[in-house]
Amino acid sequence: MKEIVLDKTINFLLKYQNYSTDDIEKLKYGLEGIYLTITKMIIIIALAIILGILKEVFYILILFNFLRYFGFGIHARKSSECLISSIICFIVLPYILLNINITNFSILMIGIVCIINFLLFAPADTIKRPLKNKKKRIFRKIATILLAAIYIVIALYIKNKSLASIFIISVIIEAIMVNPIMYKLLKQPFNNYNNV
Repeated sequence: MKEIVLDKTINFLLKYQNYSTDDIEKLKYGLEGIYLTITKMIIIIALAIILGILKEVFYILILFNFLRYFGFGIHARKSSECLISSIICFIVLPYILLNINITNFSILMIGIVCIINFLLFAPADTIKRPLKNKKKRIFRKIATILLAAIYIVIALYIKNKSLASIFIISVIIEAIMVNPIMYKLLKQPFNNYNNV
């Protein structure tokens, strides 16, 4: 299906402009990324609708992406790995945690573990985007920890338990993404800035 969509799109574009072989390869690469992102989001949204957690997943994605901006984290190399890990992180984990009563003590304990995780491992770079600049790494570490701490404090003091869960889930997901265990599971190197 993917190849059919990509080929038809490129053939459509070639009707209106001539592209070099190099340009066609770049176009195909970019279109493939868009296709995979859209199909992954359709699956995530469909599962969220089926489970009745669409609004919660939407909020988690927003909060998580703010954390990810500073903390970075792993990117799967294969689209199948990305889809499976996305379903686990953005559907399974939220569905479980939104359906259990998370106490303030649990939030505090989870928060402490996540902050320690960020202190040790954030920001976590990738092979394609090694974080070579030490000052930027320190800034991103501090920003990740501060933002996570804000999320945890909000989760502790907010009256709405579902919303509290959403804040703590986004922190958990980012903690998973920066942890070297996740890199080992997906067979990717950690601290790539050391290899540059």
